[in-house]
Amino acid sequence: MSAASIKVLCVDDSALIRDLLSEIINSQPDMEVVAVAPDPIVARDLIKQHNPDVLTLDVEMPRMDGLDFLERLMRLRPMPVLMVSSLTQSGSEITLRALELGAVDFVAKPSLGIRSGMLEYAAEIAEKIRAAARSRPHKPRRRDEPPPARLKAPLVTSEKLVIIGASTGGTEAIRRVLEPLPAGSPAILITQHMPGGFTRSFAERLDRLCQIKVKEAEDGERVLPGHAYIAPGDAHLKLARSGANYVARLDDGPPVNRHRPSVDVLFHSAATHAGRNAIGVLLTGMGKDGAAGLVEMRKAGAPTLAQDEASCVVFGMPREAIALGGAGEVVALEDIAPRLMSLVAASGRAQRV
Repeated sequence: MSAASIKVLCVDDSALIRDLLSEIINSQPDMEVVAVAPDPIVARDLIKQHNPDVLTLDVEMPRMDGLDFLERLMRLRPMPVLMVSSLTQSGSEITLRALELGAVDFVAKPSLGIRSGMLEYAAEIAEKIRAAARSRPHKPRRRDEPPPARLKAPLVTSEKLVIIGASTGGTEAIRRVLEPLPAGSPAILITQHMPGGFTRSFAERLDRLCQIKVKEAEDGERVLPGHAYIAPGDAHLKLARSGANYVARLDDGPPVNRHRPSVDVLFHSAATHAGRNAIGVLLTGMGKDGAAGLVEMRKAGAPTLAQDEASCVVFGMPREAIALGGAGEVVALEDIAPRLMSLVAASGRAQRV
């Protein structure tokens, strides 16, 4: 292992998963498993001994639950953690809680054919470990921390839209953008890179936290103010027109930038059908998905925002958009929601003049 290699510690009670992760990781030229642990109790000593760059962590383990361990770890010794989660309803809810507690990202365990399924995910697992190694883990919001102050609702027409794209670190970034928004906000369409089975739980969690209505998008439904629509896993979300109304369209076409749903697909559709009536927002994430689409939105007259490097978990997608000239403004995460409301208010004043 070279001095620059990423050191990984794998924590999982399944010997098969530990072996498969070791096989996948050790086959990469820039990373190596320095140790494995069957539970968090063993992992604590191994973390001190090996000082790993990235931890892969199962949820359901003996002696200490993975979430309890993650919460303590992020409070006492924050480090990049990649969750290894089951593709079940309860598994998706637990995974979202793990991301809330500070995990960088997650890998979904296949429910059948574990060995072939995990090896099929090998490139994705390696890419997520690389992204985690470059990430900035955040401390979770304290349980006693009050929710963010609600913003004042501007005068909104049904023509105004907010279009958001995100990847690694995006579930919490999206929450922090949506949670302060008032019930009278413009309609919002969101693409977050996430596999099928997780997006519904994600939308339901946001709906419980926000004043706006948050739901998984359905094909053909009308896009309404005060609502946010999440692209379902495994389907592209597009904005379309039906007469005078905006509608959501779902498309099971091939992946774009290796992703379905793809941020670029959503952004390009917004540039075509909403133009200057949309506001584009590109949040934290690895890769370049959304960068070219944000350029197209800006060319169509839309105000465009990119999250700044300091507040990103992974400054990949925003960096690419900024480099291409797609970002009209570079904004810290905590300032994005207020900036959206000010842009909407300014647009409303311009329309009345």
